Amino acid sequence: MDANGLESLPANELHDRAVRYAVRHGDLGFLWELLKVIPAAEAASGHETTADLTKVSALLSDAIAAGEGELGEALRPVYIEYLRKHPDA
Repeated sequence: MDANGLESLPANELHDRAVRYAVRHGDLGFLWELLKVIPAAEAASGHETTADLTKVSALLSDAIAAGEGELGEALRPVYIEYLRKHPDA
């Protein structure tokens, strides 16, 4: 998909495509980076970060919901950048 096509997709679809591609290809680097940027994206979207980010369950919960609402919108650039690097996603 071209860059303009990615820009027009909703955040939850960008999230789903990026995460699905990363999981399918074993791209733990992207998944780890996503987990690291979630707290900043939550703060940027006006959400107070209450989860203890040292717990794996909290990280996974955040990652699953990272395509929804304001958090998904705050993470759009992360998903678009990743999907541009992997046009077959």
